[in-house]
Amino acid sequence: MYYFLILLAAAYLVGSIPFGLVVARLMGRPDPRESGSRNIGAANVYRLLGRNAGAFTLFGDIMKGTVPVFLARCGRLPGLDGWHEAAVAAVGLAAVCGHIWPLYLRFSGGKAVATSFGVLLVISPLAAATLAGLYGLAFKRWRTSSVASLIAAWMAPLAVGLLGNPKVYLLLSGILSGLILWRHQENIIRLCRGEEPELAAGELRSPPPGTSEQDG
Repeated sequence: MYYFLILLAAAYLVGSIPFGLVVARLMGRPDPRESGSRNIGAANVYRLLGRNAGAFTLFGDIMKGTVPVFLARCGRLPGLDGWHEAAVAAVGLAAVCGHIWPLYLRFSGGKAVATSFGVLLVISPLAAATLAGLYGLAFKRWRTSSVASLIAAWMAPLAVGLLGNPKVYLLLSGILSGLILWRHQENIIRLCRGEEPELAAGELRSPPPGTSEQDG
């Protein structure tokens, strides 16, 4: 039980690592929280700092979900016999909560698309691959990160459920989907107004007045 609690806390702390900010500082570039959508997610970093910065941020955010869940799933959790899958799901949720409410940034983080994908990559690789393909097709069609993210989030519980995964993983995918949709409220409003920008690299700029798109 103590090992599980330590892993749970570690998952939250790892999830709290602001890779977008870390990448920007290592590259000697401006703080992504001060330009564009003012968000540390991979989409905003890509938009502001370019392809390489966005790719490094995306990889880091995915690993925040993958590593803790991999350790939980592949390791033995003493005192949790019969509850192993629920414990794995809890660790994954802790990592995602760390990304959304990071300790290091006064609990103001991203939208957890990449970190949620990292979690699903371990608990259901086939579902994760299916959702990645769906995201790619949606992005190719609309060229808008938020649209692709919303479609993938909507389909996540269906993909996990249809592939015969444990019910607790289906529940986790539903919670992650709900969190992602909730974090995209502003994007949904802008989509309805036809004001959501397409994703393009290297556009270092401040957001239009009254907007604060946050991807990632």
